[in-house]
Amino acid sequence: MTATHLSDGLRAREHVFFLTMALAMAAGVFAGFARTFYLRPWFPEVAAPAEPVFIVHGLVFTAWMLLVVVQSGLVASGRVRQHRALGIAGAGLAAAVVVLGVAGALVAAARPGGFMNVPVPPLQFLLVPLLDMTLFATCVALAIAWRRFPQTHKRLMLLATVNMLTAAFARVPLEITFNNVLVAFILSDLFIVALVIWDRLDLGRLQPVTVWMGGLIVLSQPLRLALSETAAWQALASWMVGATG
Repeated sequence: MTATHLSDGLRAREHVFFLTMALAMAAGVFAGFARTFYLRPWFPEVAAPAEPVFIVHGLVFTAWMLLVVVQSGLVASGRVRQHRALGIAGAGLAAAVVVLGVAGALVAAARPGGFMNVPVPPLQFLLVPLLDMTLFATCVALAIAWRRFPQTHKRLMLLATVNMLTAAFARVPLEITFNNVLVAFILSDLFIVALVIWDRLDLGRLQPVTVWMGGLIVLSQPLRLALSETAAWQALASWMVGATG
């Protein structure tokens, strides 16, 4: 089923679904980084990264979340031409997200104490954000390549953003979530579950991209935790941190 064959009612529901997903993801990011970034002056007792790269990192990642919401809103309101024009700038912003995401991960891994409040050795944990950025870049690149196929494009952009949610959910100041990577993975995966449910209930079948890219993201989570403990990864991570130090 392509976008041209969707009924008006189904298309309207689809717009609401993707806009709601975008807003929910943005809310999750705000909740996770409120104390250390967005509302930092009101929480001076909460430790936050001191390196300047994380200020730029936070601004760029915030710009991406705003872009996702705005782009979803433009499509929902029928302003497809503006959506496409803004998408050109979005490609550059996505590149900045990847560069700063990788740079921030390497800076954090090189700290004497490693990643802030993460009780995992920094070289081991480094694989988590690096693979997040790898999957993010892959989803965005494929979304750009398939921009003329709306059903595929919009799912890839949603799944790209899902890869950025783990860090936010692990910082939500609740006992069950704070610094719990497994719980953060599960919470981010709920957006993939919602996409699966949407596909089944409203489209009658799973879109292929939901299956293979959503499945890849979910499968990567236990895999990266297992690989991060191997000697091969430890050696590679040590080299990367040393080369950028």
